[in-house]
Amino acid sequence: MNKLQRGVFWNLFSRKDVELNYLLRRSFSISSHPVRDLASKDGELRVFIVAGEVSGDIIGSRFMDSLRKLSPFPVRFAGVGGYLMSKQGLNSLFPMEDISVMGIWELLPHLNNFRVKLKQTVQAALSFQPHVVLTVDSKGFSFRFLKYLRAKCIEQGIVSPKHFHYVSPSFWAWKGGEARIKGLSEFIDHVLCILPFEAEICKLNGIAATFVGHPTLEDMIELKGKEASGEIQGNGEEFRSEHGIASGSTVISLLPGSRVQEVTRMLPIFSNTMELLKDAFRELVTVVHIAPNQYVKDYISKAVCKWPVPVVMVSGGSPGMKYKSFRASRVALCTSGTVAVELQLARLPCVVAYRAHLLTEWVIRSKAKVPYISLPNILLKSATIPEALFQGCTPSKLASLVRELVHNEILREQQIAAAAKVIELLSPGKGLINNSTHLETSHAFPNSVSSMIAALTVLQS
Repeated sequence: MNKLQRGVFWNLFSRKDVELNYLLRRSFSISSHPVRDLASKDGELRVFIVAGEVSGDIIGSRFMDSLRKLSPFPVRFAGVGGYLMSKQGLNSLFPMEDISVMGIWELLPHLNNFRVKLKQTVQAALSFQPHVVLTVDSKGFSFRFLKYLRAKCIEQGIVSPKHFHYVSPSFWAWKGGEARIKGLSEFIDHVLCILPFEAEICKLNGIAATFVGHPTLEDMIELKGKEASGEIQGNGEEFRSEHGIASGSTVISLLPGSRVQEVTRMLPIFSNTMELLKDAFRELVTVVHIAPNQYVKDYISKAVCKWPVPVVMVSGGSPGMKYKSFRASRVALCTSGTVAVELQLARLPCVVAYRAHLLTEWVIRSKAKVPYISLPNILLKSATIPEALFQGCTPSKLASLVRELVHNEILREQQIAAAAKVIELLSPGKGLINNSTHLETSHAFPNSVSSMIAALTVLQS
């Protein structure tokens, strides 16, 4: 073996040695003890939780409430969240909206702020010394946070808490996406999945996962109690009476999104759509739903002052009022997102719209495997809900789709019938809470509650 060959050999050996050393350090640095044992030893369960958008704030707050009810130990939380998580006792490190950005081009102006917030969050987690770390959706921020936190624990030679991620990334929807799931095992120990097929995909790619059901189905429990069925029927007449809407008026619910970037892009399109529809229906009234995000609220409040038709604004922080307004509405026009599932619960026919930056749209068109963007259509594998996407999302196109859905009873009935199937697919198995023998509790919990199953999974890991 000459000098050059010896050099190549030792370089290869050293590289493999470093990789092996890293894997050994990583395996020893992750806690192998059950979460309950760690909490029992310390007399409390410490959970560091991070949510970066409105839907995550809802999921996080319900998880916090469920974990407290299920845990045999006092639970202490730290991390990042919104208004609803603060009501559960979380003192957020910074406003959740600081990391609430979706898209590719849309993210670039915020990169420096993201780095600052990321470093701040990692340091706070290390100081808190949690038994469990839970990130909720927002994979752009969440995955970087989990990856850096684990690397810091390995670097400092300290035991890493167990990492859970709630809401599996939709890698299955992208070309080559499933291969990316394998990489998650480096910094995620368990994924809490909200779609029925995701857990199996995760397991096939080497990462532990549990299907906990879709969090939006908890609206039924919150509004109707534990015996709730798969539909929420709000009091539409009461909503009309409270807001002075005549019985003969046509009411359209508009849901422009929860992020500022979404709303500023979609609301003008919705406004122009209503301009085209104002003479097509008798006494047209729009109900604009506002996400519990102060920036969004401020923008919408100013924008609707110039609208072509009467507007009723409904706060997204009031589920009861939201479902009453759905019942009073003939159809809904919404930006693609979680709200599509809420509309399935309300059995309200809808049209789904989506626009983004041109670069983001190009990536979606070139990389997406699935032909639909709304979850009901993806689950049903059919275009049951009309979608207007990208350059096709124009006021004239939306006005045409909305007009047809208002008048065509066959299309309306097809959506209403399909909604029951969507809700069935999103519901987890029965009895996962009440049949558990691992926890002793005096509470009687309803079946099929996502946050309870998620909390139970964390406690039993």
